[in-house]
Amino acid sequence: MLKIVFMGTPDFAAESLKKVYEAGHNIEEVVTNPDRPKGRGMKLIPSPVKVFAEEHNLKVLQPQKVKNNTEFIEKIKKISPDVICVVAYGKILPKDLLEIPRLGCINVHGSLLPKYRGAAPIQWAVLNGDKETGITTMYMDVGMDTGDMILKEKVTIGNDETTGELWDRLSKIGANLLVKTLNLIEEGKAPREKQGDDYTVAPMLSKDMAKIDWENKDAIEIKNLVRGLNPIMGAYTFLNGKKIKFWKIQVLSNDELEKDYPEIEEYEFKIPKLESGTVLLSDPKKGLYIKAKNGTIKVLEIQGENARRMTIQEFLRGNSIEAGVIFE
Repeated sequence: MLKIVFMGTPDFAAESLKKVYEAGHNIEEVVTNPDRPKGRGMKLIPSPVKVFAEEHNLKVLQPQKVKNNTEFIEKIKKISPDVICVVAYGKILPKDLLEIPRLGCINVHGSLLPKYRGAAPIQWAVLNGDKETGITTMYMDVGMDTGDMILKEKVTIGNDETTGELWDRLSKIGANLLVKTLNLIEEGKAPREKQGDDYTVAPMLSKDMAKIDWENKDAIEIKNLVRGLNPIMGAYTFLNGKKIKFWKIQVLSNDELEKDYPEIEEYEFKIPKLESGTVLLSDPKKGLYIKAKNGTIKVLEIQGENARRMTIQEFLRGNSIEAGVIFE
C-alpha cells in the first residue's frame, strides 16, 4: 500500500479521504485548513476532513499557509510520502511541495479538464446550463489545474439539479476515481495525457452575480442562476425594497402556464407587453408565477428578508404578493 499525505478541506474532500482510508493506504498525515469561526457565537468549527481524520485517529496538520512555510515543508519531507492526494484543499501548492512525493501529487478535480480549470468548476457547470460534466484525476504541476490527466468519468447533469446535489454526487464519484487512480499508480499503470490548449476557467463566485437580472436574462438563464447558487448563497431579487431569495423555480411554456392556470387565457395577449419580473399570479394554493423573457417562472422555494427558507405555499400564507407588482 502507498504512503500518503492527504490534503483537503470540505465535505467533498472528506468523501475522498474516507475511500482512501477504507482502501487500506497508509495515510501518514492529513492536511486541512485551520478551524473557522461560524455562527452568531463565532465558535471555531473544524473542517469535515479534520472531523473524519480525528474520528479515525489520523494525524492532522492545519497550516495557515503552505507557500514559504519552511517548517511545514520539512515535516512533509520527513514523512517522505509516495503520493500527496489533493482534493479541494483551497490553497495553491508551491513547487517545493509538489516535488516531494516519489510518485507525484495527484488532484481530484470537479470537471472534465481542460474545461473549467479553477476554483468553482461544479458551480459554473450548473450556472452555464451544461448537460454533462464529470471528474478528472491528474498529476499536479505549478499551473492552475494544468497538469497531465490520469482518469476521467463523465456524468449527466439533471435539468433541475442544483449545485449542492451535483456536488454530493461528484464527491462520491471523485472518491472512487481517486482510489482507482492510486491503484494504477501503485501498479505502475497510470496513464498520462497532456491537456490541450482549448480550456475554460471557473473562477470563484462573487456576491454581485447573485442578483437576478430580469431585463437581460431569460427564464432558463434565471433558473440556472437559481440552481447554480443553491445552496451556496441563493439568487436574489427585490420586492418593495425587501430582499427575496429564490431557492427553487420551474420554467413554464405558455401551454404549461395555461394548464396550471386556465384563467390566464383571457389575459394572455397582455403578457408580452408586461415588464419582465411582473407577477402574473400569486395564490397560496396555486403558487407564484412571474413573467420572464421567453417564459414564465414558477417559484417553488423562497426566502423572505430576515426569514427562513420555505415552500412558496407556506410563504404566501403569511405574505401577500399582489398580481401586477414587479420584482426588481
